[in-house]
Amino acid sequence: MLSKQPFERRILIAFILMTTVVSGLFSLSIVGVVHFIEEHLVSMQMERELSGVLLQDMKTGSAPRLDSSTRFFSSQFPEYAIPDEYQHLPEGFNEIVNGDDAFYVYVEESNGHTHVLVQEQDEFEARENALFNVVLAGFLLTVIAAWGLGLITASKVMAPVSRLAQQVRHRDQLHPLAPPLAPDYPNDEIGQLAAAFDSTLGQVRQSLERERLFTSDVSHELRTPLMVIATSCELLAEAPLSPREKEQVARIARASEEMRELVQTFLQLARDKSNEAAFVGDRSLAAIANEQASRWGDLIKEKGLDFRVIEEGQDAGQYNATFLATVMGNLLRNALHYTEHGEVRLILESGAFRIEDSGAGIPAEQHERIFQPFVRGAQARGEGLGLGLSLVKRICAKQGWQVSLESEPGHTHFRVTLNNGA
Repeated sequence: MLSKQPFERRILIAFILMTTVVSGLFSLSIVGVVHFIEEHLVSMQMERELSGVLLQDMKTGSAPRLDSSTRFFSSQFPEYAIPDEYQHLPEGFNEIVNGDDAFYVYVEESNGHTHVLVQEQDEFEARENALFNVVLAGFLLTVIAAWGLGLITASKVMAPVSRLAQQVRHRDQLHPLAPPLAPDYPNDEIGQLAAAFDSTLGQVRQSLERERLFTSDVSHELRTPLMVIATSCELLAEAPLSPREKEQVARIARASEEMRELVQTFLQLARDKSNEAAFVGDRSLAAIANEQASRWGDLIKEKGLDFRVIEEGQDAGQYNATFLATVMGNLLRNALHYTEHGEVRLILESGAFRIEDSGAGIPAEQHERIFQPFVRGAQARGEGLGLGLSLVKRICAKQGWQVSLESEPGHTHFRVTLNNGA
């Protein structure tokens, strides 16, 4: 459909269509005028010649005084009998084309007799065809010229729009110090569009800055109470406590450590590109996997599930420990919550890892939606709000990793493809 074509192409198509219609109508009008003038003038001329033959030549018994290309026939005069091909022609002007031969035939009915004047028009027909060929050539040349001119016009019209699109698309436009776009354009429709983009981008920059400051401030302020909680848990662990009390202290310590890691994750997510260099390539996949296995393995086994770490390939990459640990930990937590019996496996590959479980599975129609914030599975477990997988998706997008999901009843696996610490 035309409406789905690029705007530059639509301008070109509209330009060509308009030129084709106007040029076509003009060419058709030339053909029509030529035919009208031909019929009208030739008809008048032949009528005068036929009247002269009947009133002057035939009344005096003289032969018709006509040029060599004109012949006279009449039902009134046997010596000028009308040939069969002219017997049933209607009265008035007629044009007959027979192969390469062309004739004008004028028929007049008078006093019960039919008089016919035939005039060869091969030369005029040739000139007429030459004229029509010129008109056709002019029409085609006009369309071709319109195509060329349309290309130039569409390119010039779209040049500032394309330039503006590239500027808006550039990621630096979200930088707080990015210059406005409108001063680079005249005060026309493009300038107004650039001003609208400036206004919208300004609001986006403010929103991003508020989000960054909020995340940074909240994460920073949470560090102190988390440190107090962690220190208190260490002191309580040294005190004489009952087994149940020690279990509760250990649970508080684990929750405090998880929250500390989340705070560190959110702090790094809030940082801009210029501050990311210090947070990439500091730990190996195997080291982070061993840490997460030691943290989640006991919890998974306490639930009666089998837990295994399988190394299918060697990986030499270095990764952001905070981000990778958060991704792996959230996926292991997800497997723990949604698996009631069977096993959970953490499988390491070269440049990737998988987490497989024997849980109820995730319906195919929810595979995309499950990564959205505040979306939980149909058989939700735990006290989460449905933010774990959305955080996994966000971290993978920031790091250039790929997360995929395959699931069926009794088997679910998440696979995260890493970029080797790039």
